[in-house]
Amino acid sequence: NCCSSNIFQDISSTMALVSLFALSLFHVFLVGSQPNSSQQASGHQGAQSLLGTDNLSFPWSRLRLPRYIVPLHYRLLLHPDLENLNFTGSVQIQIDVQNNTNWVVLHSKGLQISRATILNQNLAHLSEQVLPVLHNPSHEQIGIFSPRVLSSGQKYFLYIEFGAKLAEGFYGFYKSTYRTSSGETRNLASTHFEPTSARMAFPCFDEPIFKANFSVRIRRSPEYISLSNMPVVSVSNDLIEDRFAASVKMSTYLVAFVICDFKSVTVSIYAAAEKWSQTNYALEVAVKMLDFYEEYFNIRYPLPKQDLIAIPDFQSGAMENWGLTTYRETSLLFDPPTSSISDKLWVTMVIGHELAHQWFGNLVTMKWWNDIWLNEGFARYMEYISVEATYPELKVDEYLLDTCFAAVGHDSLNSSRPISSPAENPTQIKEMFDTVSYDKGACVLHMLRHFLTDDVFQSGIVRYLRKYSYKNAHNQDLWDSLANVWEHLDLTAMMNTWTLQKGIPLVTVTRKGSRLLLRQDRFLRTFPHLFSFLWHIPLTYKTDVSSTIHRHLMTTQTDSIHIGEEVSWVKVNADMTGYYVVHYEDGGWDEINKLLRENHTALSYKDRSHLIHNAFQLVTAGHLPINKALDLIGYLRYESHTVPLLQGLGYLEAFYRLIEKRHEPELTQNLGVRGQEQTWSDSGSVSERRLRSEVLSLACHLDDPPCLERAQQSFKDWLQSNGTLNLPTDVAEIVYTVGAQDNDGWTSLLHAYNNSLSAAQKHKILFALTHSRDTNKLERLLELGVEGKVIRSQDLSSLILMVARNPRGYQLAWTFVKTNWDMLVKRFQLGSFCIRNILIGTTGHFSSPKELTEVNIFNFKGSITWCLCIL
Repeated sequence: NCCSSNIFQDISSTMALVSLFALSLFHVFLVGSQPNSSQQASGHQGAQSLLGTDNLSFPWSRLRLPRYIVPLHYRLLLHPDLENLNFTGSVQIQIDVQNNTNWVVLHSKGLQISRATILNQNLAHLSEQVLPVLHNPSHEQIGIFSPRVLSSGQKYFLYIEFGAKLAEGFYGFYKSTYRTSSGETRNLASTHFEPTSARMAFPCFDEPIFKANFSVRIRRSPEYISLSNMPVVSVSNDLIEDRFAASVKMSTYLVAFVICDFKSVTVSIYAAAEKWSQTNYALEVAVKMLDFYEEYFNIRYPLPKQDLIAIPDFQSGAMENWGLTTYRETSLLFDPPTSSISDKLWVTMVIGHELAHQWFGNLVTMKWWNDIWLNEGFARYMEYISVEATYPELKVDEYLLDTCFAAVGHDSLNSSRPISSPAENPTQIKEMFDTVSYDKGACVLHMLRHFLTDDVFQSGIVRYLRKYSYKNAHNQDLWDSLANVWEHLDLTAMMNTWTLQKGIPLVTVTRKGSRLLLRQDRFLRTFPHLFSFLWHIPLTYKTDVSSTIHRHLMTTQTDSIHIGEEVSWVKVNADMTGYYVVHYEDGGWDEINKLLRENHTALSYKDRSHLIHNAFQLVTAGHLPINKALDLIGYLRYESHTVPLLQGLGYLEAFYRLIEKRHEPELTQNLGVRGQEQTWSDSGSVSERRLRSEVLSLACHLDDPPCLERAQQSFKDWLQSNGTLNLPTDVAEIVYTVGAQDNDGWTSLLHAYNNSLSAAQKHKILFALTHSRDTNKLERLLELGVEGKVIRSQDLSSLILMVARNPRGYQLAWTFVKTNWDMLVKRFQLGSFCIRNILIGTTGHFSSPKELTEVNIFNFKGSITWCLCIL
């Protein structure tokens, strides 16, 4: 039963029946608009007239809530039933009324409202009659009508009782399960509210600008525990009611609660009991990261505790709920016998990301979702800064290049968008959580940091965080905070060119004697230039005559720089600190090729990686012949650094896979695979281990005999040990993939997948299973993904991507998506990153006009705007 607040003990069962009858009367169509002042001031008499004619209409027509009512404090009581998978609850919201009105409009989605009433500051009812609750499902809003006018400048209490089923899927207040080693299935309930799903758990003002304090109470069965943003301050033993301390001011999307039977190996980390041993590394990282951020931001962590919990069913990587960060198991748990160095880096970076949010996003929140990059771009960039400072041995700076390369790939399509873009409805808001907000946002911040210098950048963001603590901010507030020390620079004008227009600049460089002639255009891989774009580009360049990195701010379409006659080569965008593509005209690429062949170490590994990336990007856009790019990477036979090697091999592998799908002759002679130079162990530095995994994976994929022989023997040894042999973690996925090519091996791996307690090992095995050459087995995996038992629903999108990556599976994956599109949208929600990944993962492997036509015909039932890129 729903549990009421103590101040409502006198409500009779008769009133409850009246409530149900009244609610049935006030089911209305959605034709309203914002109440005007005369409507709001009409008061009791006008209300009675409306009630008498039984014709109340919804008073608000906009997607965003009115600003004339502001929530101050939520007192939330929830009682989940994990047997029947539902919950009841009540919420008392203290509101500040800023205009006279009879209406309170707020958010609710999928909740059954059983009672609503309004009280004055003395907790006296404004009306004895039941208050009608009107619904606007398309806007996910409810309107509560008060017969007595709510007066401007006064505070009131809105009280609502509600209930619902625990949600299916991964948003709102949803059910999750896990299975013990004995085969028992156990239930839990968890939340994920970002961006617009708090309204699925309790009626609320579900927009980031409506910050308030939250006091949470949770009633539960004795076999469970409950967790929320704040510590438990008291427990009512007779009802087993956990009462949590009042929170700091925060947005609704950061509220969180979990009801489970987990145990914590420490005060801070929670996981299923059988996975306690996998939480030790996360605890170490969390402690280090919090210490680092407190020092870097010069602001103490604001809450008295920080819990991290591994949720078995979780769509995204993690969520930064203040004081209770929730994680997918692969993002928090580290199992030394089965987790690779890449898994370790991933866990470290995800924790760094979520803890950065405790300041960027939680302490200071964007005013609206169009500026979500202020949360996500900063948190993505702080991953690299924090991990480099706390775990330098992980060489995280090598991965920042990959992040920026990914951003360039997306941003060079016409379907890209500005970093700050309009977004109104929930689907549009979900679409903002993409490569542009995360990766491009991080890379633009990286460019800005190098332009302003580290000290200026750090002091500016500390100023920003201090000024807007517990408040909301937008782009301009950040630029103002950073620009205080640069009087001669219009930082707003500069940064608006990067955040308010889409795309990435192409800087064309022509050498004319002692001068470099520069021209900027928009870089596009798919369409000719249709519009004129102009950026303020903080250019950097280096030459052979000195080790100095030269700087130049390019603010016009064309420009020139004096470099001197004696310079033999010039490299623009030093170490790729800038977010732009560079093209060298009139023999410029020939100069670069000559330099790399004769003395490639004259350039940093970042410069060499950047040149390889630029060359192949220019090939895809038609600016450079393919033979020029292939000539460029000819120097790789002398390369010893992991990052440029992997960059070159990655492009060669992409071309190989493209031709492989067309059943044309193999290009193994051009791949330069160094498989025989690698050891099958976990020895060496992080860079060496990363290279080992990539090179051996490619070698075995190309059926290199020594690679296959070694992998087959390792798989045989693993099978004979009944899974007790721990394979070297860096090559385990390769061994599993080779072993999955015969029936017995595939069946054994599926059994091992079903029984493994290691999320890292399960991911490696699933990758191997999806690379079978037997399409019947691939179809079976997709069936298991739909069922959601052996392969959890959270992993279905990854499963589709893995099948699509298989040359024998990409058409199968495409057919599966077409056939099951409605189910996929219902499960993952339109606009989510899972849906985007499914679209990109299936159509991104296409390369023919026939396939383009096929996709255009289907068009995903017109439900999403997207672009197919042909390599």
